Amino acid sequence: MMSRNLRHLCRRYSTFRTSETSPGQHNQKQIGLFYSLDKDLVKQLYGHGGFPRSFMKQTKTFTETTIMVRQPALDLMDCIKATDFNKPVNRYVLYGEKGVGKSMTLAHLLHFAHEEGYLIVHVPWVSEWLRRVTRLKEMSNSQTKEGFVDLPLDAAAWLLHFKSQNHTLLKADTLKTSKQYVWSKREVTEAGSPLLQLVDHGINRVKYSCDVIEALLQELKHLSTTKQCKTFVAIDGFNGFFYPLTRLNTPTKRKVKPEEVTLTNSFLELTKSDWNNGVIVVTADQLAVPDEHQESFLPKYLLYKKGFEHLDPFVPIEVTRYNEKEFLSCASYYRDRLWLRGPPETEMELKFTSACNPYRFMEQCAPL
Repeated sequence: MMSRNLRHLCRRYSTFRTSETSPGQHNQKQIGLFYSLDKDLVKQLYGHGGFPRSFMKQTKTFTETTIMVRQPALDLMDCIKATDFNKPVNRYVLYGEKGVGKSMTLAHLLHFAHEEGYLIVHVPWVSEWLRRVTRLKEMSNSQTKEGFVDLPLDAAAWLLHFKSQNHTLLKADTLKTSKQYVWSKREVTEAGSPLLQLVDHGINRVKYSCDVIEALLQELKHLSTTKQCKTFVAIDGFNGFFYPLTRLNTPTKRKVKPEEVTLTNSFLELTKSDWNNGVIVVTADQLAVPDEHQESFLPKYLLYKKGFEHLDPFVPIEVTRYNEKEFLSCASYYRDRLWLRGPPETEMELKFTSACNPYRFMEQCAPL
């Protein structure tokens, strides 16, 4: 009897794709359906980060990149469309338990922002800067801020990401700096220089990359407020900025605090509500910090007192596990991609063992 009901549900939700590829046109009719992204667009928007690593591996296996249309993304898009951009920027916090799709929701919103003509300021994962220590990780004392440290290679890589995501808008040559920036006796970015020139300076002269980011973000706040552009800020794992310690050490083996990193200071300045004509969307994620004994996934807990007060007031938007339609749609997609095999009863078993958690469901399908 159970398998008969399951087959009935599978037939009912056999359609798991939508032909509507524009996020701005997505609505309630497309909830639970997957839409495809063009390869060139994926390279531009997510080539330097934006998708979870497990999802990137999956796209190579599936030979395509698709995103499921889900309610949290639609809710946030509706909020953005109804925004009065003459008022201070609205701040939104995506939250939810591990593996429910916060990063994927943010990826969907990045595509929406791109299509709507926003200049995108995107940090794919805060912990890459503060907690992922690699052989190539370089840290130096800031030359302009006493007591701060720079992460020049990380900053230069982020500027490449920013340039890639916004190359069309930056090439228009309508966005210009509002003041002069002196980097050394011979290196100066004059007032009225194209914003792209400022970005390229940080990429080509890595030692100045952190200072360039600080200048760039200040310019974007000014350009947005003066209606020269509209800016979409997206930061994944934002609560990582407020965890007491990083994995960075000074030469004297002293642990570096997040607030002592110049990149932290620059992006916290950007996420203040002292500018307009923009949108700020961040995620609060348990995976953004190394503490394994976390009591809650709620923003008030993960952001700590300092982070909560920094963002207050904000609009919280919860990302939940799959509902029944989303689960069956995802199961149908996995079967189509030969990621899931076996008899129809398999879906019912996986529904219970994964508890409809998107990441857990994907992991459990891999060996089947």
